[in-house]
Amino acid sequence: MTSLYLSAGANRQTAASDWATDGTLCYGAGRNLAVWRPAEEMGLRQLLRGHHDEIKAVKYLKWDDSTKSSLFVSGGDDKCLMLWAISADGKEDHKTLQIVTGAHSAPINCIAAAQVTPDITRLLFATSAADYTIKIWALVQTDGPSTIVLLQTIRTSPRFFPLCLALVSLPSTAEGQPLSWLLAAAGTNNRIQIFTGTEVATEVEPTTGKGVAFELQATLKGHEDWIRSLDFGWEGVPLAPSVDLLLASASQDKYVRLWRIHRGQSAPAPTASAAAAAAVVGATEVDIDLENSAATDTKAPSNKAHRLQAGHDVYFVTFEALLLGHEDWIYSARWTSASGNRGADENDTPTLRLLTASADNSLGVWEADAASGIWVTTARLGELSKEKGATTATGSVGGFWAGLWSPDGREIVTLCRTGSWRQWTTAAAEEGSRWVQALGVTGHVAPVTGVSWSRDGSYLLSTSADQTTRLHAEWKTRTVRAVTPSWHELARPQIHGYDLNCIDSLGDSYFVSGADEKLMRVFHEPKSVARLLQTLTGKHVRLTEESSLPDAANMPVLGLSNKSVDTEFDAVHDGSSNTPTNAAPAGDSALPPPEDILARNTLWPETEKLYGHGYEISCLAVSHDGAFVASACRASSLNHAVVRLFTTAPHWTEVRPPLPLHTLTVTRLRFSEDDHFLLSVGRDRQWAVFARRENETTYTLAQHNAKAHTRMVLDCAWAPFTNGRRVFATAGRDKTVKLWLSSVEEGAPPSFDVAAIVNQDEPVTAIDFLWRTTSSTAPNIPQLVLAVGTESGRLAVFKLDAATLAISDRQEFGLGDALLSGPVRQLAWRPKTDEQDDGAHADLAVAGEDGTLRVYRYEIQ
Repeated sequence: MTSLYLSAGANRQTAASDWATDGTLCYGAGRNLAVWRPAEEMGLRQLLRGHHDEIKAVKYLKWDDSTKSSLFVSGGDDKCLMLWAISADGKEDHKTLQIVTGAHSAPINCIAAAQVTPDITRLLFATSAADYTIKIWALVQTDGPSTIVLLQTIRTSPRFFPLCLALVSLPSTAEGQPLSWLLAAAGTNNRIQIFTGTEVATEVEPTTGKGVAFELQATLKGHEDWIRSLDFGWEGVPLAPSVDLLLASASQDKYVRLWRIHRGQSAPAPTASAAAAAAVVGATEVDIDLENSAATDTKAPSNKAHRLQAGHDVYFVTFEALLLGHEDWIYSARWTSASGNRGADENDTPTLRLLTASADNSLGVWEADAASGIWVTTARLGELSKEKGATTATGSVGGFWAGLWSPDGREIVTLCRTGSWRQWTTAAAEEGSRWVQALGVTGHVAPVTGVSWSRDGSYLLSTSADQTTRLHAEWKTRTVRAVTPSWHELARPQIHGYDLNCIDSLGDSYFVSGADEKLMRVFHEPKSVARLLQTLTGKHVRLTEESSLPDAANMPVLGLSNKSVDTEFDAVHDGSSNTPTNAAPAGDSALPPPEDILARNTLWPETEKLYGHGYEISCLAVSHDGAFVASACRASSLNHAVVRLFTTAPHWTEVRPPLPLHTLTVTRLRFSEDDHFLLSVGRDRQWAVFARRENETTYTLAQHNAKAHTRMVLDCAWAPFTNGRRVFATAGRDKTVKLWLSSVEEGAPPSFDVAAIVNQDEPVTAIDFLWRTTSSTAPNIPQLVLAVGTESGRLAVFKLDAATLAISDRQEFGLGDALLSGPVRQLAWRPKTDEQDDGAHADLAVAGEDGTLRVYRYEIQ
């Protein structure tokens, strides 16, 4: 089994991502560490499992030349640190080098690492957590793999949660002088604490016998709210003795402040930027002293010089500039000084630039004016939106939570509130070069509750507790940068105000979904999305079908229903367009739609609502001929634990009375291959088979088993009809998969009895039969292929003799990226397509509780 597609949204945490020098970007996706190489246009490369709770901090440490891999460290709500070795070429599997359990006594918020150079051979990094502490660690390497060692624990005083850190190595000015570092920390107050660290003799560090001692040297005042991001940047060549450091601090007060760190026996003269900031802010500002709770009025903004002692050197910290321009909280501020940046002078001295990301849906690129030295905005990316901080139900991206520079400074990525990444690139390092939006990655940010293939297998629909329905397909008309076809999210048909629980396809251009709002909604593919799919996937839209399709759809700001729109608008995918909410994606676009287009311009219009249930919809199923929709809701009594049937033609009508039997929530409904039977299973541990006779428009109870399992039944699946007998499987929390075989010939009333039991080591949460039989090594012996998913996230594929249901082959997939970090919610084999006529493989979609969606290709031996 090989991976075709991995999709996972990023955690909405400012510090939960970082970009390595080899082009590998890692970010936290729930409990998983997602590995992405933006330059390849191939989506996610790996999803790495290891953490037991949400990842909140990810940091690139260094390139390890011995293993040809990048070293990352991650931390999160499970209070542990994990050290990863990520292969650059992707040919080697990742390695978990170390797990530090209990690194902090509370969730870890941030990780900061010092720059590694030939002169600075020791790599230090700092972690902060909700236990009011900052810890200093060293990355050491002896004869074996790299490991991390704790050097020092700093308790914040006055007590605050450190939300952001910045750490930098300081240059040595004399031979034999101890190494020194500068640490900035801030968080749930409006102060920045500056620490200096120096090497000291100790036995803590096993390789050198030297530890570090960090001491608080200064407290910087000026911000008026919590501080969200800190970052150091060198004005010229890093670690040069004559070069100053700049510290950027981004705050919820909507401002970024720059601070100059200057080495010398006297403070530097005030800059033009500091003078300009004083003029902008005004005559006074209130300076609140947290230590003695006194408030005093001072001239604004004060340019007090703070003296620092780092080893034998003296540094001064002064206020440099106040950056205004954002209209909401600023979550991230990142420097870049890559030599390939636009603005490098004749001596190849890079120009320092700052990237800021804000909740106002915009990114700012800042640069000091060469003539005046005043900091100005050289680029503004993102979008203009009146719906700042809005939920996904309005189609607003809800702000940017993080911004990252590529190693060469020519690409930018930003994390949206929806968990998706947007990317901009500038092709040439020339004056006036334009930022153009490139391909990012998207994914769900909550458990994926349902998956369904279109009836022709051309695309995959997924629905999630993040209140979105997404359409995924293979991008075949790829660009030069992409070597092979790859899967991407190509449309977002439904953005809802309730958690979505289930979905199924109604032909090739309709689907029905169920949510916590107690009703189901039916959606119709618009022309704009049909043309987009034709452009990107090669799926042909027949003219007779196209004439019946609506043009596009939009959604009122306060509504839940997508409305059909008759007028189409083309949306330009360059990141600068401000198209109406009913705009449709351009039909000739060469790239899959970016996040802003997905969220607003690929909606499907709603055509029908199906009422009747009294509680949240738990499951639904559509008959293969599209004539019936069966559904059930969460229930604790016989009155609500019924199965309701709806006919689709000639009108949408509920078939009354509903089908009673279950006493608790029905967990899954499945129609047989020819739609003669409807199978239901539930939390009451029983299954029921409802039958429909020829020319009848309803189903009646044919058989049930009140004691099918010893615990609740979670899933069921029909096998392909073979040898004149019918087979279905049920799976439950009692750690078994039971296979039920009809004991009479076709044409007589059905009677199913258990024929085989497949035992597992843990509860089975999802199963599905392949849509066709396969052949074994012996000719003319058909076999059934059954996929099984468990509560711990393991996958298995069983081959069963179609006549006896005996297991002929069993393959477990529990290593690498075939292992989820949570329960498998649903499995779905892809319907037969033209690419599968050879019968050599089949594609399996996997929906995970961990918020991941995966498509695997199973090679049939």
